Amino acid sequence: MENITNVPQHVAIILDGNGRWAKAKGMPRNYGHKQGAKAVEDILVDARDIGIKYLTVYAFSTENWSRPESEVSALMTILRTYLKTSIKKSMKNNVRCRVIGEKSALAEDLQEVIAELEEATKDNTGLTFTIAINYGSRDEITRAVRKVAKKVEDGELKAADITEKDIADNLDTNFLPDPDLLIRTCNEQRISNYLLWQCAYTEFYFADVAWPDFNKAELLKAVEAYGNRTRKFGGLKTEQ
Repeated sequence: MENITNVPQHVAIILDGNGRWAKAKGMPRNYGHKQGAKAVEDILVDARDIGIKYLTVYAFSTENWSRPESEVSALMTILRTYLKTSIKKSMKNNVRCRVIGEKSALAEDLQEVIAELEEATKDNTGLTFTIAINYGSRDEITRAVRKVAKKVEDGELKAADITEKDIADNLDTNFLPDPDLLIRTCNEQRISNYLLWQCAYTEFYFADVAWPDFNKAELLKAVEAYGNRTRKFGGLKTEQ
């Protein structure tokens, strides 16, 4: 493990810049996505080695369906391949894998691969790796509210008794602690409908490099920046 203190327990990442990275090299966007998938594999190992317990990445958003059909198709192919190969690697490295997002809208074979990956790794006790696929935070919150509303409708819960915990327990991320650190690459400085509820007190870090160039050194920069901050929770300062 690296000799650093105050390692964030949960790191969430927005993987940005694959297409621009490929274009700068005179390559098609899909080449950037393939290299981006390889970068995820490397960062997963790096995150584990420095003591991060939860890693959550934004792989495909609800808005990404509006991209050209050829690019969407290529992304889905990359995801299929990645998820299939993740089973063996995750078992070897004791990684627990989960997928969040509206999975019912995905192709049936992709849903099957996801179910197989989650089932195979459910008892692993190492890092928890969560992949957001067909995920949008507003969609997630809407789905959670519908579940709570159904309980009210069925008489299981009174509207006046609804708490934040009732909402949180019905989010896709109910098995995760909130992120301590959110990283976005390619110097884009917005949250893009990602973990809106969960990031209420998350520290943000924006990296200049595009995702395919994000490596262990860049991850350490982000973690060290996090460790040097004074976190505030509703006015309470927490020294890192």
